[in-house]
Amino acid sequence: MQPIKLLKSQLYSEDPGAGRPADPILQGGRCRCGYVFFPMQVYGCERCGSRGNALTPQPLSTRGTLLASALVHLHADKSRPAPFTIVKVALDDGPVVRTLLADDSCDIVPGQRMTAKLVSLQRDDGETVFDLRFVAAG
Repeated sequence: MQPIKLLKSQLYSEDPGAGRPADPILQGGRCRCGYVFFPMQVYGCERCGSRGNALTPQPLSTRGTLLASALVHLHADKSRPAPFTIVKVALDDGPVVRTLLADDSCDIVPGQRMTAKLVSLQRDDGETVFDLRFVAAG
């Protein structure tokens, strides 16, 4: 399978063992104090303040629990079509991520299990790219 083009490759990558572009790997990090964060960064641990080699890359789970959601009806960027749903998910590995829901028509409730997937998007220039979205776990 040929690699796919990711919209934000610094935040997630394609799982090469999955055999399809629906399975992402989140690019998080871990501090030597045990704190896990997303995305990977080098500015310092939010818990202990350690920097440098105390922070190491760590692939994170794409499964978690829905904390909250918000349906956006109007966005300041007129090129962004509304409505769309933003979700806040606590990953099983610890960090909380905010991203878009893959299907705005599905009913979701706080406490529900969620999983991330890569969905295809068409850019204005016709290029197909993949971006991270969450869906209700099945």
